[in-house]
Amino acid sequence: MTLPGKARRAAAVLAAAAFLCVAGAGAAGAAGGDSARGAALAEERGCGGCHGERGRSLTENVPSLAGQPAETVVLNMILFRERLRDAPPMPDLAQGLSDAQIEDLAAFYASLPPGPPEDRGPPDPARLREGAMLAERLNCGVCHLPDHSGQNQVPRLAGQREDYLLLSLKGYRDGTRRGTDTNMNAVVYGLSDAQLAALAHYLAQAAP
Repeated sequence: MTLPGKARRAAAVLAAAAFLCVAGAGAAGAAGGDSARGAALAEERGCGGCHGERGRSLTENVPSLAGQPAETVVLNMILFRERLRDAPPMPDLAQGLSDAQIEDLAAFYASLPPGPPEDRGPPDPARLREGAMLAERLNCGVCHLPDHSGQNQVPRLAGQREDYLLLSLKGYRDGTRRGTDTNMNAVVYGLSDAQLAALAHYLAQAAP
């Protein structure tokens, strides 16, 4: 029997949650990955071509991975591999990766020092003020931590590419992107493009 779209998505999210529970050592214990093996695998797979050789992306709308919590990388790679998150070409590139390889990649990127991309533009004081007020109003620091460095399966936002942050925020607001739950969709629901742009600018300019 073919499930309707919403039911199929709900079933897929439940499957992802179940998978992460079964692979608990992968999601919760990603620090057990080997960063040296991860570095070799990243080179073999050409990850640096989009995400930057040291994890600091110079590619529009592609995130920097340096300094991301290992669990964040594990979670997203599993979602890509199981085709529960659609961000081409990542679902295709993640095919064939074992849990151990994903943990190794996560350990490698978590070990890299975070920093803003070299092409980050100058700060805009007005947008920084608006973005800071929005971040406080939306309680971004509760999950992403007050310095926006991220934790566990919650990503680092400080120093991330501004265009990628804006793309992600719009996706959450418009319902075209979801995590394993809909928390982010609810947080940014109803915000204007200008508000999202200010929030992305503030986070991108934050010290990583």
